[in-house]
Amino acid sequence: MQVAGPTAALAGVPAGIQGAGPWLGRRQLFVRFAAEAETATMFTAGALCQELGRLAKRAVYHSIAISGRDPLANADYLAAVFGGSLPLPTMLDTDGERADELDQVLRHLALLQVTINGQPSDAAVERAMASLAAARSAGVEHALVLCPTEQTTDSQLLRTVEQANGASDGVQVVLHPPTGVPIDRDRRWLTLMESANALHADVRLMFRIPPPVGMR
Repeated sequence: MQVAGPTAALAGVPAGIQGAGPWLGRRQLFVRFAAEAETATMFTAGALCQELGRLAKRAVYHSIAISGRDPLANADYLAAVFGGSLPLPTMLDTDGERADELDQVLRHLALLQVTINGQPSDAAVERAMASLAAARSAGVEHALVLCPTEQTTDSQLLRTVEQANGASDGVQVVLHPPTGVPIDRDRRWLTLMESANALHADVRLMFRIPPPVGMR
């Protein structure tokens, strides 16, 4: 008999297309933890497992994406959900800030995706690298997704790629140019990718899929 378990506030369990990272373009079920301004529905761990199982039987999906506001703040809840056996491979999209909480969920993941937006502090990047190193140690597929702004410099991006290589030689690094940036008008991105690949072999330049089609 399945135990209901702890409860969390979710912004629904929508179906959508992954908009960022190595699984970009995949059709997924999204488990999104609600931000303060979002309308939330309370799900017990048992109810979420049942809902995901029901939805997975109704249509074809590649995987489940766990995302939204600070999902690892709910690590105990996620551990209870994983204990109920999910119907599809699961990825966790996180900013990497809660590396210490990963122990509860890593073994259940098909992919850990650490997303860095804009120009984070050195301390935030360090914690993100600790998350990648934890995934490497656990033998879990892992990716670093870089989403710079127009103010982010090439040297900042290259430094982050170098740090990622130091954290894990197996990390997939995905670089998404800022939305609307005309990358075809100069050689900046070609030069940047040449330098990045000299630091780490697996760096990819990809456009994000913007909302509402692309989700995270």
